Parts: sequence; C-alpha cells; structure tokens
Amino acid sequence: MILWLWFYWGFSTSAAQPDSELMARYLEEELMADYSIMEQVARRVPRQAKFLQRLETRPRMSEFTVKSTIISRYAFTTVSCTMVNSGSEAREGVFEMQIPAAAFISNFTVIIGNKTYYGEVTGKEKKHSTDDKARDKKPPSPTDGRENGYETFKASVFIPRKMQAKFLLHYEELLQRRLGKYEYTVSIRPQQLVGRLRVEVNILEKSGIVSLEVPPLRNGKHKGNGKVDGDVSPPPSTVVGHTKTLAKVTFNPTVVEQTRIARNGILGDFIIRYDVNRELSIGDVQILNGYFVHYFAPTDLPPLPKNVIFVLDSSASMVGTKLKQTKEALFTILQDLRPEDHFNIIGFSNRIKVWQQDRLVPVTPNNIRDAKKYIHNMSPTGGTNIDGAIQTGAKLLNDYIAQNDIDARSVSLIIFLTDGRPTVGETQSSKILSNTKDAIRDKFCLFTIGIGNDVDQKLLERMALENCGMTRLFQEDEDAASHLKGFYDEIGTPLLSDIRVDYSEDNVEQVTQNFFPNYFNGSEIIIAGKLINHSSESLHVEVTASNSKKYILLKTDVAIDLPSRNDIRGVPGLEDDKGDKNYIERAWSYLTIKELLNSRLKSDDDQEKDSLMEKAKSMALTYNFVTPFTVLKMKEAGLHSEPPQEEFIHPSTDGIGEKLQSLQGHKAPPGIHKHQDKQRIRISKTSADGDPHFVIDFPSSKFSVCFNIDGEPGDILRLVSDHKESGVTVNGQLIGAPAPPNGHKKHRTYFSTITILNNKPERSYLEITPRRIILDDGERLLLSCDRNAVVRSSSLEVSISANSNITVTIRDTISFVILIHRYKKPAPYQRNHLGFYISNSKGLSSDSHGLLGQFLNHEVKLLQESLNMSHQQVGQNQTEALKPNPTSTLKVKGRLVPVVWKQRRIYNGQQEVNCWFAKNNADKLIDGSYKDYLASHPFDTGTSFGTINSL
Repeated sequence: MILWLWFYWGFSTSAAQPDSELMARYLEEELMADYSIMEQVARRVPRQAKFLQRLETRPRMSEFTVKSTIISRYAFTTVSCTMVNSGSEAREGVFEMQIPAAAFISNFTVIIGNKTYYGEVTGKEKKHSTDDKARDKKPPSPTDGRENGYETFKASVFIPRKMQAKFLLHYEELLQRRLGKYEYTVSIRPQQLVGRLRVEVNILEKSGIVSLEVPPLRNGKHKGNGKVDGDVSPPPSTVVGHTKTLAKVTFNPTVVEQTRIARNGILGDFIIRYDVNRELSIGDVQILNGYFVHYFAPTDLPPLPKNVIFVLDSSASMVGTKLKQTKEALFTILQDLRPEDHFNIIGFSNRIKVWQQDRLVPVTPNNIRDAKKYIHNMSPTGGTNIDGAIQTGAKLLNDYIAQNDIDARSVSLIIFLTDGRPTVGETQSSKILSNTKDAIRDKFCLFTIGIGNDVDQKLLERMALENCGMTRLFQEDEDAASHLKGFYDEIGTPLLSDIRVDYSEDNVEQVTQNFFPNYFNGSEIIIAGKLINHSSESLHVEVTASNSKKYILLKTDVAIDLPSRNDIRGVPGLEDDKGDKNYIERAWSYLTIKELLNSRLKSDDDQEKDSLMEKAKSMALTYNFVTPFTVLKMKEAGLHSEPPQEEFIHPSTDGIGEKLQSLQGHKAPPGIHKHQDKQRIRISKTSADGDPHFVIDFPSSKFSVCFNIDGEPGDILRLVSDHKESGVTVNGQLIGAPAPPNGHKKHRTYFSTITILNNKPERSYLEITPRRIILDDGERLLLSCDRNAVVRSSSLEVSISANSNITVTIRDTISFVILIHRYKKPAPYQRNHLGFYISNSKGLSSDSHGLLGQFLNHEVKLLQESLNMSHQQVGQNQTEALKPNPTSTLKVKGRLVPVVWKQRRIYNGQQEVNCWFAKNNADKLIDGSYKDYLASHPFDTGTSFGTINSL
C-alpha cells in the first residue's frame, strides 16, 4: 500500500499535479483538526462544500493521545481519542485500537456531549457444556481478530450533529524480556491526519535503566520480532530523557510531520526497548503492601549443550514464499549451532522423511553442509501429517536420550513448524494433543511455529503449552525468515535447566509458577506471591538450578520493610498518573490469571476446567480485567437534567476476540440504518473473475467469448483503458495461490486489488480489496466492505452492499460491479479475491482498450469449421445449432482464432454462461500478447503498448 502511494506521488508531477496543492490540502486538515474553527474553515474552502455529503460519512479525529506509565516492567496505558461530527446529522464514530494480545483491558469510558458511559466488568454467564464442546471443536477463523500477537479493540457510537465524542481506553500488561530487552509498543493507526497526536511514556525502574532505545516507526509486517534491521534513529519529534532510574519518552508530531511519515495518517507502531541493571545473583525481589514479585535473569553463564530436532512442514501449501523463507532461516540457524550440540531434521507432508535415521549427529562442518543440502532439496508436495511428524520426532529424541551417554545437564527440544491444519493421518486435535503428551512424557520441550492464516492456532498453542514450550505465529511476508531466526535466537542459548525457586513456607501463599524446565539467555523468570506473615522482617529466597559446569544454589534474605524503596508515590513525573496503585499486587494478579487460563486450556477434566474458570473470573472481577470469562458492559453514569437535543445510539464495542455487550439504546436517528437490504445489481456477462477467467459478451451476435490469463502473482493487468477519451482506467493486481491437487497448473492467480481511475471532470481514484475501499477525489476516505454505504460526489457514486459487492458509477454513463469473494474456511489453493463486471459501458469511447475494453465497441464473427469444408460465415440465428460442434473459428480484426465450446460459472459461481473459449492466453484474440497489458503500477493509465501515464 505504501508502495502504491509512493508511485502515485512520484508520477503525479509528470501529470502536472503541483506538490503545493497537496501541501495546501494537508494544511487545511491541520486547521480543521481544531473543532472551534472547523465550520469557518469549511465555509472558506469551496471544495469542502462540494464534497460535504461524502465527508460527513465519518467524523474527524481531532485528538489522539496515549499516556503510559511502566513501573518495574508493569505497564499502565491510557488511550484518549476525540472525534468531532461537524455534519448536519448524527454520524457513526468508530474507535479502533490494536493492543497486545497479552494485555488486559481494565477500563473503558465514552463521553458524548453531557453524557458519560463507563464500562463495567461483569462475569459471563456459564454456557452449557455441549456449547463449550461445540465451540472448542469449531476451528478458529484465520485471523481470529489477531495480528502477530496483537488484538483489535473496537467501539462505535453515533455522535449527534455539531458534537464530539471522547473515548478513553485503559489496559495493563507485564512486559516480557526477549533477546535481552523489554519492548513496549503503542499502535498508532488513526487512518487520518490528527491535529493533536501525542504519545508519552514514563518508565521507572529502581534497579536502573540501561540501553534505552526508540527505533523508527514499525509497520504491521514487522510486529513482535525484536530488533528490525536498519534501526537508526527515533521517529521525528521524539524526545528522550532519562536519569539512572526514570525515563520519559514523548512523540508529538505536528500535522506536517505526520504527512512526512505517511501522507494519509500514521500507520505504525511506536516502540521503546530497554533493559535494567542486573547481576548474577538471586535476582531482583520487590515487596510492597503485602505482595512480592521476583525477577530472575542471570547473565554471563556458559550455554548448555542442546539436542534439537527440527520438524519442518513440506506439504503442498508451503509452496513458494513460505518454504523459501523457512529454508533461508534454517540455513542461518544451522550456522549458529555450537560444536557441543547435536541435531537432526525431519521433513513431513503426507510422508515423514528423516534426514539421519535413528540418531542425532554432532555439529561438524560436513554435517552442517549435508544438512543444508537436505533442506535445499526439500520440495512441497502432499498433505499435512502433523501427528505422524511429532510421533517420529519424539521417538527419535527419546531413543537418543535413552541410548546415549548425553550430558545430564544438556537441553533437549523439538522445534516444529507448519503452515496448515492436519489433513493426513490423525486429524482430531484432542487426539493429536494426547498422542503428543504421551510421546514426550515430560522428557523435553516442544516449541511450535505457525506461518500464515491457515494454521490451527489453538492446537499449536496447546501443543507447546502442555509440553513446556512456547509458540509463535507469523504472517506470510517478506520478513518471515527473520521472524523465524528471531524466535530461534530466543531459545537457542539455554543457560540453566531445572530451575526451582522456593520461599520460606510460613511466609508466603498463592505463589505463581516456581519451577521452570529451562532458562534461555535474554529472557526472564518472573514469580509473584502474597505475604502472610507480616511480622517477619525478611523473606528467605532459594534458587536451585544446573548449568553446563555444575549445579547451583543461591540463597538470600530480602528485607520486607522497604516501603521507601518500592513505593512510587512522590516520584517526579508520576504525580498525576497511577502512582498510588499497588503495581506489585496487580502484577501478581496479572500473572495468576494468566496461569489459571493456561491451566484451564491444558486440562481435559470438565470439573477442573470449571473450577479454574471460576477462580480466574473471580480474580478478574476483583481487579476489573476483561478476560475470556468476563465481559465489558456499557452503563450510563448518572442522570442529567438537560438531555441532548437529538437521540443517539449508546456505545457498542467489539473487543478482544469477542462481542462485548452494550446497553439497549434509543432508536437510530434518521438516515442511519443498521441493516440495509442487499441491493439488486445489474451486470453483464463481460467480466474478469476467478483464476482469472475473462468473458466477453456480444449481445448483437448472441454469443460470448471467454479466455484465461495465466499471469504471475504481483502482475497488474490493464482491464479497461480509456484515459484519453472518457478519462477512465481500470487495473487489476494478481495474487498467487497453490494449484489444486492433480491440476495441470503450477499455481492459480486471482485479483486481490481493483484500481479504478477517473480523470474527468476531476481526478479521482478507487482502490478496492476484499476488505476495504480507499476513495480519493481530492479528499481521502476509507470505507469497509463489511458495512452497507453509499458515497456520492458530483461525478462519482460508490454503493457498497456489505460483504457482497461494490457498484461504481461514473457520470451516470459508466458502471462497474466488483464482486467480493471471501472464504470462511479457505482451501490451500483459495484466496480472498475480487471479480470485475461491466454493467454499463455507454460512456466509454470507441477507442477504449484493455483486456476487456477493446471488445466493448467491436464485434467478432464466428466461422463454422468442419471436415472437408471451407470456412463459411455463420448467421446470427445459427448459434444454437453450433453448440454440439466442439471447435470453430472466430474472425477478429482480420485474425482467425480457433475456439472450443465451453461453460463458465460467473456471478459468484451461481450462474453458468456458454461461451467460445480461446486458448493460449487469448493468443490472436486480443491485440498483441497478454504481456502488453501489464501495467507498471496500480495507477498506470497508459493507453497504448509501451506508454505509461499516471493519474
């Protein structure tokens, strides 16, 4: 997306689009961000009135601020967002915020006019056990509301005209140490330029702050992956200041600075990474008001030897980028193995292939070279036998441990990678989990990695959780190789094994997990608990563990009466924040709830699961956390003697993987419809849809012609090109997918994006994907395909029928319909995609071109071809008689094109069309070859071969 906008900017100068005009537009938006002068600005700028109806489709965001306080790794975050409705009627304001999946929402408030709605956390009603089982059996959706460890909180409310709404969201999280750093991330995605945008983060670490860094903004593709290559300097307007124990970081870009980062609003993550001073000792124990938290992260220890088996998915769905990136990551990982390590590799699809039978081999130059050859030669084929692969790897590692004199302090582990769900062998998740646990028998740990949207996320999480491992889920993108390498770096250097942390029994209770199979370099072990003996002056702590040289025992007594050390009240910079909160108690509650949720996930006993659920729910209600067992209900705060002048809907929220309840509000104001009837659409057979399949309808000749285009993923095809005359161009970008089993194709391609460009009377464009629409006709508007909407300007109308189709009408004489194809459970060879149909082409000139456009004003002739007969022209009424004849010939602009009779499914696959099919990428049917129709970028308006223009 960023790349496309760069093309638009870069080529706009060649089309005489002055940069000053764009800058002026942004300065207008900066002024409009100030609500007090918004109406004056709108009146002063005639262009605003022209597009008033479209601009009123959503309120403007005037303020977006985030304030966070991090105290001893525990982060309190408050997000404040103000939206202003300057329109003449009530409009819906939607607040969205990506928050870490590990965080708990603790409060949410909406203020509209003189009414305040606050979120109250209540317990969910217990569902019938059969409902739970049905839900457990139901596979999660591909995205499941998550994006690389982040979840989306969403709230919507109707804002009365000339009023504003303020959203306040609070959430809390305990930062995890990875690769030697704590990483705190704030998602900044306002989807527009904001007049007042500010992020302020205060960090207090009593043990001392070291290596504080603020890298450049990170887009979604790099999430959750540690350091990004090329980190150089903080984002513009960032100010960093810190003392030994206190740091303050602010990010406060002006509108102009925002445009330099992203022309249409920042879309990225603001990141802070830091570490604290630590020493090789018992660790850092903090005590406050009857609670303690213990941070243990020793350094400078020699690494333990590893016995590791890499189990890699090589099924057909790994074709292309995923397998290539996996190989790249493994080549680097193999180089990082140490001489004292032992390893083996297993590739699996419907068959299981072991590199070295019945053994693990030492790390030598020859073995590393041979392993790379084996990985290089892996090719994608067949199904996905997850259970068989795990059983093979577990047996191999168990036999190796039992039959060899391995170092007693070595660490054994399996690293398992897949991109799909089980399709071969055992496919029932519960049975796979049971088989895995029986095979491993707590002898070693299993680490799971999922790539792409097709993985069974819940299965991979439980496989790792039940076998002392961790799981990571990565999207398929250009950084997947570095993601995989980053995860291996987290677990590639074990320093201690069998770590146990004990406290004096008569002094503590409700202690969180205190035994850990392994401690990896760069991570941290955290234990928390309650003190029961308040008369005691100290807390006795013992840590036992082993490393590569010896067993270690660490002991100490920590003074309990240390209020001055851990009480943060009065700390400069934290006076007006959550300084009076017992952060240690909340860290304990956070860890305890997380462990209860994990224990419930691992349990197969219904009675135990219910008990764990009730404990987690009770604690979540005590500390006001939104969890899978609690829900946020919106309530009105008090009564007001002066109600608003017009009625509006109470807030409704979508949160963290589930729907959150809302109050029963007033009826929607006029003009707002919750559910619109799907519109009837009128489209012709002339279309480009599917793989892609093209259909050209010739009504006067009473027959249709069809052909395929076998392009490459990433190709941009020019569908309609009439830029010089009508000013209209339509381009479609292809996305790739594996071919179905037993097919003749190497891969399939579909349209992932349709770009419609219009140059008359004013320049505008539409960029359409299966999820959203970007409309830019001087002002930029983002629309969701999930909601019904109609947007009009003087020469353009866009009508959305939710999750069904988009109709685009230009000057009332040109109409296109884009069908939305989305799959709930896509097969490996299916992709969400679009279909393009021409509804009305009267406004296109006779000189229009493109794969579809060149036939709109031309006729072709059908010639009958039979044995021992010459070609003779077929009349219009003889088409039906030709159907049994399998082959014929078309005459197109003097060219003879052999065709065969076929049937095609169109209109969402619901209807069939009979057509004459031209083979070989429409050779001789279209002017030139299909490569002549490749556009250089989505906004390419070239009208002849080799000519490139830009909107």
